[in-house]
Amino acid sequence: MKTKMKKSSLILGLALTMIFTGLAHATMPAPQPAVAASATEAQTAELADGEIRRIDVENKKLTIKHGPIKSLAMPGMTMVFVLKDEALLNSLKVGDKIRFDAARIEGVFVVTQLQKP
Repeated sequence: MKTKMKKSSLILGLALTMIFTGLAHATMPAPQPAVAASATEAQTAELADGEIRRIDVENKKLTIKHGPIKSLAMPGMTMVFVLKDEALLNSLKVGDKIRFDAARIEGVFVVTQLQKP
C-alpha cells in the first residue's frame, strides 16, 4: 500500500512540475535579439568626461577632474592618472576637455583610452 502511495505521489509531483514548468515557459515572453551597438559606439558610451588640470611629462602623469568612471565604479573627483600612451602627452594641454577610460593596474590608476571631443 505504501509503495502505491509513494508512486502516486511521485507521479503527481512530476506531473505538476511538468505542468507548471510548461506554464512558466508559455507565459514568458520570447527573448528578443539584442541590438548590438558597434564596438566604437559601446566604447565611446562608456568613456568618462574630464578636464586636464595638470600635466607631469617627466612622470607621464595627468591630473584630471572627471565625472563618474563606470569601468572603475568611481564617482567624479580630481585625481592623478598615469598615461599609458605617453605619445599623447605632446598633444595635451592644461584645460583640455577629454573623454577617457581608466583601469587600476597593479594598484595604479592608468588612462587606457583617451579622446579629445
